[in-house]
This record gives sequence, structure tokens and C-alpha cells, in this order.
Amino acid sequence: MRGLVLTGGRFGGSDTVRVMAGDGRELAVVARRGATLLRWNPTVGDEPDGLLDGYVDGAEFDAQAGVRSGLMAPFSNRIRDGRYTFDGERHQLQPVLAGQEELVFHGFLRVLDCEIVDTEVTDTSARVRLATKAIRPGVYAGYPFAIDLEVEYTVSQDELTLEIVGRNVGDRVAPYSCGWHPYFRLGRRGVDPLELHVPARTRINTDEALIPLDGGRAFVPVTEEDRPSYEKPRPVADAVLDVAFADLVADDDGLVRTRLRDPDSGRSLTVWQPGGLMHVFTGDTLNREPRSSIALEPVELMTNAFARPDCADALALSPGAERRFRCGVLAATSD
Repeated sequence: MRGLVLTGGRFGGSDTVRVMAGDGRELAVVARRGATLLRWNPTVGDEPDGLLDGYVDGAEFDAQAGVRSGLMAPFSNRIRDGRYTFDGERHQLQPVLAGQEELVFHGFLRVLDCEIVDTEVTDTSARVRLATKAIRPGVYAGYPFAIDLEVEYTVSQDELTLEIVGRNVGDRVAPYSCGWHPYFRLGRRGVDPLELHVPARTRINTDEALIPLDGGRAFVPVTEEDRPSYEKPRPVADAVLDVAFADLVADDDGLVRTRLRDPDSGRSLTVWQPGGLMHVFTGDTLNREPRSSIALEPVELMTNAFARPDCADALALSPGAERRFRCGVLAATSD
């Protein structure tokens, strides 16, 4: 890892920054648009295409097809019909990509061009920080708030750490939450044979539109007899998953770890987060290569949180306040 360097590039309509190892291996690529992670290729193991199933070309990236590795802020996942009430005021959001998307989902950050504001390279890691001040009243219908966003990636030999910071620079309390929408793969056999472990006591119960049910009906205790239940590691098999898990159980160091493992190769990855929820999606509805990779999405709050009274306090970001959400992914192999 000595001699780690940062270089530039282009992908689709966006400039990129590339993290390169001293031997010329590309470890990670981040696009300025959306501060989107395009590639992650840890040196552990020998997967030639890396462990991140990102966009295959610029056209797919520009269309946000699958929102691959999208950073979701100031809201994550769906808001039913784009309608919500906050602080006694009703709001109506529009699809982020007008004319291309029907749902209101995954926030504005994923389409914003960010500035690279800081970089640092050491013998063992590279850090890239990006920022945008584009979210202001009048820019996005239904979101009359001023939020500055910063995103920081730290890349090392076998781990990638992500921090998303939302800062209220306006004069009124704003609703805010965030998350990450990466797809991961371990080899080319698809998701069925992979073992999944999500340490959760509760899963979120939704309607047919994948919107959590009202009130307490949204929370269903996880039992080993249920599917989906990955309280203990087991194969994904033929399960069709697009579900959030809550009441996550942390390890002794305070971090929650969701694990994915290929039992044949011993290759594994661990997504860690300090709290929130873990949303799992097996990619069955993707236009390209469904079920070839699995989305493991660390998020602060559940889907449709903007429209839920029981999430109002958690959403509220006061003027001058900021909220930080850290998560990361670690690759490993076993004998």
C-alpha cells in the first residue's frame, strides 16, 4: 500500500477521483456527482471486478438506474406520493429526476455535483472529502430548507469508511435523514448461495408499495422460524428481500455488523454501522442482472420517515445543528 496516490478521471458526465495503490491497482473510484462510489476493489482476495456492483457505464449512471451506491440525503428510500407534514406544514415533493422517475425516493444528493474540498494520502490509506451547498429553499419543490452536505471516504487495503454530514444552515428546523445504497457481490454466482447475517430483533412490515404500516404495526419481532430472518447466518437461497431490519444488535464495541459470506470461497464482507436500520434488497426488480448482487443499505431511519409522526423527533435538525452518520465495509477471506 506504500505509494498510494489519487488521480482524476471521468465517468458519464462527472469528474472522478481514483484511489490507486503503488502497484497500479485501482482501489476505489468516487464520482463528484452525488459523491458516488463507483468502484471498490480491496486488495484482500482476487475478485477482478471488485466487490461493489456499481454502474457499468456512464449512461446507466446518468439515468440513476438502480441508484447503485447512491448516497441518500436528506431522506432515504421512499416517501409515499411525495407528501409529508413537518412542524405543522404540509409539503409535496416531486421525483428527483423529473420525467425519468415516478417515485419520490433516495433524496437529492445522488444527483448533485459535489466539490472536492480536501484529500489526504498516507502510506496505508487515502481520504477524500466532498461537499455541496446546493440544497436551498426554492431549489426542490416540497423541501424549503437549507442543508449543507459533506461526504468523506477513507480507503485502506481492505476497508472503506463513509461519513455523511448534514448541516442545517437555514433559520428553521428541517427534516433530515440519510443512508447509503450499495450493491455487493462475492463472485459471479449471484446472491442465492451467499450466507447472510443481520443481527436484528425486528423487521419492518410494509404494504404492497413497500411503505411501512402505520404506527406499531410496522414492527414485527424476528424469529428463527420466519423468513426473512437472518438473526443467525443462513443462505439467502430463493428469498425475495426488500425489507428493513431494526432493533439492531451491536457488538461489544458499539458497532452493528451485517455479514455476507460465500461458503465455497470463504470470501466475506462486513457492513458496519453505529445504529439505525439495515435495509436488504436482493435486486429482483433491477433491469440489469437481477439477483446478481445484494444491496445492504445502512440507513438512519425507516422508509417514509418524513410522513410518520413517530419519526418527527428523530428527523428534526435545528438551525446550526449537524448530524453525522458513519458506516463502512470490510473485506476478508478465510482459510
